[in-house]
Amino acid sequence: MNCCLCGTVKNCAPYLERVFSNMEKIGTLFDDYKILIYYDISTDNTLEILKNYQKKNPKMLFYVNKRPVSRFRTHNLAIARNYCLNFVRNNINIFPYFIMMDMDDVNCKHLNIEPLKKSLERNDWDGLSFNTNPKYYDIWALSIHPYYFSYIHFQHSLFYNHYLIGNNIDSILKKMPKDKLLKCISSFNGFSIYRTNKFLNTYYDGRVRKDLFPQKYIEINKKISQSKLVYQRFDNVDGRFEDCEHRAFHIQAIKNSGARIRISPEVLFF
Repeated sequence: MNCCLCGTVKNCAPYLERVFSNMEKIGTLFDDYKILIYYDISTDNTLEILKNYQKKNPKMLFYVNKRPVSRFRTHNLAIARNYCLNFVRNNINIFPYFIMMDMDDVNCKHLNIEPLKKSLERNDWDGLSFNTNPKYYDIWALSIHPYYFSYIHFQHSLFYNHYLIGNNIDSILKKMPKDKLLKCISSFNGFSIYRTNKFLNTYYDGRVRKDLFPQKYIEINKKISQSKLVYQRFDNVDGRFEDCEHRAFHIQAIKNSGARIRISPEVLFF
């Protein structure tokens, strides 16, 4: 039972040593593992760290992308994650599992490996993310009833929508028994593990993909948000053209392969 641990990096130098240490610990749960990193040109010494770490741990492979393809961040992230995904799919006989994780401050904390170890002993999930401390933070990647679509595509302030959905998911997860999993359409939260065979017919897409959702889901979301859909530009994201790349990835896996996307109320990184 092998696993490929995937990550995308750009200006991640302060966190990489501790993230790699956590990756190595996660690797002990499997018979063997690879680390696959997609590097985008950085202004810090991220590339130097990657080269030095590869000498220390030859299980790590990395690809150097020197020129972003798009002016939109989520589009570039989708390209990077799809590079990793294609590597895993081309080696499906080697990697029945893969992990996609962020390489920043979220995953450089102390690792509580037990929840991940226990998850490998159960068969009621195909894509599994985990809660974070002090609360679940990745609201942009989250799609769960009745908040199906991206929170940035509804009126009110971004802070209000983020606060509303964040409190909702935090309340649900804190009330759940630790051994139960929460069903959702999309969740990443900085770290997710996947059973590769359920993700052969999907891809990451950082565009706005309203077409992937049944209209009834959109109507439910509009009603609960008391808002029509809006497409506007913000300081750090252009909602006219961008959405979180994980949403399209997960919903296509559900549609095409019946993938079970779940959230564990347990926390991996403290």
